[in-house]
Amino acid sequence: MRIELDDVSRPEVVALVEYHLRSMHEISPPDSVFALDLSGLKHADVTFWTMWDGEDLLGMGGLKQLDAEHGEIKSMRTAPTAMRRGVARKMLDHIVREARARGYRRLSLETGSNAPFAPAWALYERAGFLPCAPFGNYSDIRFSRYFSIEL
Repeated sequence: MRIELDDVSRPEVVALVEYHLRSMHEISPPDSVFALDLSGLKHADVTFWTMWDGEDLLGMGGLKQLDAEHGEIKSMRTAPTAMRRGVARKMLDHIVREARARGYRRLSLETGSNAPFAPAWALYERAGFLPCAPFGNYSDIRFSRYFSIEL
């Protein structure tokens, strides 16, 4: 498995981002989907990576700079064909290492609060993330759950 810095231009990456967005809209209230679309992932304050096994796309994840000491995990997703292979944990570990290398003191994320998001909560909690209050521009407490880790 290799992780690559990505510009969100390859067809298989575009397809995974679109799948991620569709999935989020299927399991979340319309006003509670904060996943980045293709243009959001190309924004200057977002670094985006993909994970590959040969020519097979396994997953993706992004890191958004909120300020000089605080980053946010964005658009973490494992491809449906790569489930249960440790893709999410490897991508998460990569993003945490990158956040530390940048000198961030805190790394946060927003996710949903209903049952389909339970595997994500478990992943983040196993990695040392703790529940926290909304951060940055977030205010939704009806559906969203927030996690953070001090680096």
